[in-house]
Amino acid sequence: MNRVGILIVEDEEVQRSLLGGLLKKEGYTVGEAPDGESALTFFEKDIFEIVLLDYKLPDTDGLSLLRKIKEINPATEVVMITAFGSIENAVGALKAGASEYLTKPIDLDDLLFKLRKVEEKTYLIRENMVLRETLRDRFKSEEFVYQSEKMHEVSSLVVRIAKTDSTCIISGESGVGKEVILNMIHALSERKDFPLIKINCAAIPETLLESELFGYEKGAFTGAYQRKSGKFELANKGTIFLDEIGDIPLILQSKLLRAIQEKEIERLGGTHPINVDVRIIAATNRNLEEEVRKGAFREDLYYRLNVVNIVVPPLRERKEDIPLLIDFFLKKYNMKHKKNVKGLAREARDVLVRYDYPGNVRELENIVERAIVLTRGDHITSEDLPNLAEQSMAASDGSIRGTVESIEKSMIIEALVNAEWVQTKAAATLGLSERMLRYKIKKYGISRSARVSG
Repeated sequence: MNRVGILIVEDEEVQRSLLGGLLKKEGYTVGEAPDGESALTFFEKDIFEIVLLDYKLPDTDGLSLLRKIKEINPATEVVMITAFGSIENAVGALKAGASEYLTKPIDLDDLLFKLRKVEEKTYLIRENMVLRETLRDRFKSEEFVYQSEKMHEVSSLVVRIAKTDSTCIISGESGVGKEVILNMIHALSERKDFPLIKINCAAIPETLLESELFGYEKGAFTGAYQRKSGKFELANKGTIFLDEIGDIPLILQSKLLRAIQEKEIERLGGTHPINVDVRIIAATNRNLEEEVRKGAFREDLYYRLNVVNIVVPPLRERKEDIPLLIDFFLKKYNMKHKKNVKGLAREARDVLVRYDYPGNVRELENIVERAIVLTRGDHITSEDLPNLAEQSMAASDGSIRGTVESIEKSMIIEALVNAEWVQTKAAATLGLSERMLRYKIKKYGISRSARVSG
């Protein structure tokens, strides 16, 4: 397990070097400061979970510095060092928020014991923060079930890159399972003991996205009553997942590029850069190369992110995975809903295998869960799959399907032309989500040069 960062604030150089050498051998990341001023500079720039603080310093006292540290980051754990006979100082430090205290001369075994106690506390606090910041799925890598050659290639790529620290983009249509791939990469990586922080860039308004990613200082804007750490700080030493990366506005793309290149960020309203050690994994269902050509996405950021591109194929291109996924979701939702559905009737299974799943694995999961909830028997039948039987029959007949798709394509082109190719307006006219409209535009190869056939 990777150890936390410790800042040693001690004016005696020999003592400071001795403690620093010991803690580095124990695997801790160590910073050293001889006085209060340099300690605060260090603390503003780097992330230290623990501060080992001498009570007597040349430019201040430990109690005053303790209060400043807690003001900057209340979650920081402080271990106060006091001279022998200054127990009253230690008591005052504990009341001010110190976690532990040590007396000089320092017993090194006692120091390591107390640091481990404090370290365990920081891990618990960080875990709670991460749990609040992310809705963790009950199922992670267990959902990575497949038997298709295409998904075997994806699996092989995941295993090869997981142990590296390279940035990567997971691309594919909505619902294909990009987040499942992410969970596997993190679980197999050297950062698995540290946070996996997820943020959907499309779900947060542009005005709030910067503060969500990078945090903000007290007073940075109206309503900023206290400092808030951003997702990058919360993900320190771990992994940050930027879903729908193509929706990040250009003005923030430069700051994201800096975070990748320089490994530092700056809070909104801040004056000091903060070092962060995170692995960045992004996902998108957009064609980022096309976005680069249009000037909507920075080329330099694209190449920084796209060191490895994991393309997750849509479910209709790997239908041999459908039976395994059905069995997996059957087990999962039997357990969730306390049901005992034993399986699917042959005709129901055939219906599910023939269907094309525009919503991919997520749609299949939803269909199976709904059928488990609604079925009255111990097997799911085609009657428990409303409308799917008809759609699957149409899909199996090329002429019917071709006619339906031709009509749908014409309707989409007509709506786009009437909306002057503003996709939001066209989607509203068609009664589709903008994301589904983008999917269908890509599916039918629609471009501005298209014309409505009549």
